[in-house]
Amino acid sequence: MTIKKWLLSSSVAFTCLVSTAAMAGSIENYSAVTGARLENPEPGNWMLYRRTYDGQGYSPLDQINTSNVKDLTPVWTFSTGVVEGHEAPPIINNGVMFIATPMGQVIALNAKTGEQYWRYKRELPEDLFQLHPTSRGVGLWQDKLYLATTDDHLVALDAKTGKVVWDKKVQDYKKGQYLTLMPLVVDGKVIVGGSGGELGVRGYVVAFDANDGKELWRTFTIPGEGEPGHDTWSGDDWKTGGGSAWMTGTYDKDSKTVFWGTGNAAPWPGTAHPGDNLYTSSVLALDPDSGKIKSYYQYHQNDSWDWDEVDAPMLVDLQRDGRSFKSLIHPGRDAIFWVLERKGDRINYVAGWPFVSTDVWKGIEPETGKPIVDPAHKPVLGKRVEFCPSLWGGKDWPSAAYSQKTGLVYVPANENFCGGFSGEKEPLVPGKLWLGTKPEDIGLTPRPGADHFGELQAWDPATGKKVWSQNFPKSQLFGSVTATAGDLILAGGTNDRMFRIFDDKTGKLLWEQKTNSGIMAMPIAYEVDGTEYIAVQSGWGVDAARIQDGLSKAGLGIEDNVPQGGVVWVFALKK
Repeated sequence: MTIKKWLLSSSVAFTCLVSTAAMAGSIENYSAVTGARLENPEPGNWMLYRRTYDGQGYSPLDQINTSNVKDLTPVWTFSTGVVEGHEAPPIINNGVMFIATPMGQVIALNAKTGEQYWRYKRELPEDLFQLHPTSRGVGLWQDKLYLATTDDHLVALDAKTGKVVWDKKVQDYKKGQYLTLMPLVVDGKVIVGGSGGELGVRGYVVAFDANDGKELWRTFTIPGEGEPGHDTWSGDDWKTGGGSAWMTGTYDKDSKTVFWGTGNAAPWPGTAHPGDNLYTSSVLALDPDSGKIKSYYQYHQNDSWDWDEVDAPMLVDLQRDGRSFKSLIHPGRDAIFWVLERKGDRINYVAGWPFVSTDVWKGIEPETGKPIVDPAHKPVLGKRVEFCPSLWGGKDWPSAAYSQKTGLVYVPANENFCGGFSGEKEPLVPGKLWLGTKPEDIGLTPRPGADHFGELQAWDPATGKKVWSQNFPKSQLFGSVTATAGDLILAGGTNDRMFRIFDDKTGKLLWEQKTNSGIMAMPIAYEVDGTEYIAVQSGWGVDAARIQDGLSKAGLGIEDNVPQGGVVWVFALKK
């Protein structure tokens, strides 16, 4: 299938699911999820997107470790019944697992045995255009779950039964708005951000009351008339400027600040929207009670490459250059590894360096932190421009992880990919792609002499030094990674369908298992009745499949043959 066909495809399967909860039985003795539990989760649970509000993607469990991981074996699997990209981590609450899948499904399972409690299936409109038909998980609060849907609704489910408690329309899917992220729940507020940066939308972050679904506040990521930053836009470009916010934010409970990443400016070529274009390709510091923007940092101005920076930064207490400070760490889609300092009223630039090859940036201004662009590699209207890395960047949405034991950041990077397109002025049609180029014109080209593509990297953010890397000669690396206190790094992301575990200090491969499909979702570690388990969803699709399509056409002998189909895999040590 060509990249064009992938971009233009809509609902791939299960387009007419019925919004019901098919119950095998309700959950007894369900543990209510409180603010205290989310702020300080039990070691054996995984109740947030990256387990903790700080977004580090780190499990404190160490029963499975470098000395015994060779004995890891599958203990149960569960087929989700749908194809396309499975991107959600399994969510664990005291022995109960919640699985979110493409096409609006949530499945409740016994985390020890894999037995199903209930399954919710959403009825999706037949005219829904799903550019990214996926889900990245469900949020938890008290006795409810919260699902953000591709037809742009936020749905609250009874955690015990899967029955709908309330259902709120967030925006209009017919205008290109949709939702794919795991909701972030903070103090009884369910916070989500919209997708649709390729469809001429104006991005936003919005909060709803967890109990009744009442909208509490909505903050647009593109400032309107009279708002700070509006002067970074020309004319009416701000009305359709992009800046979608389609990944889950992180949260500093001490300063009560939510950090949310924003996406590309629209359409892609920079000359179609002159100016710095706040707050696209930025991180916003938001007050969770009011939605007020406390501060921001723009990773790169006048985005022209489709380099969303929606992956929220990790919150890490860092020692660097002889001082300790509260940092934001973000390996960016723009190929720069960003180290920032978070303060109450501002976000300061500390350091930045390329973590993959790039010809776009000449450097970074040391005082402002602004990257210095090479105009020869910046897309504009009226000509074709090539650039490295490709539009998928140095690291797309798949999340990096931070180990509290090693102090290292582990990055699922893509190296040696370049791309390009011809900028074209085109009218905006609501609900239709508005790229500023033709889909068939988008290129993915290996750099001359490339000997690998995927690269699992370990970086020391205190020094800016790469500690180790694992290279993948025939595959991209398109999947989130997880660190554990057992000195392990868990990673999928490759086209050979493997799930792998590495030594976090050396990068040595310790264990691998072939799965049914490719893995993009975040692996997790959890514990039930004293036994540690490792779990992940396998299910290839969306952008990983689009990259695979490009690889198959590059004359490298790589076939576009990764099977689809979602399966939950759960592993434990042999007894």
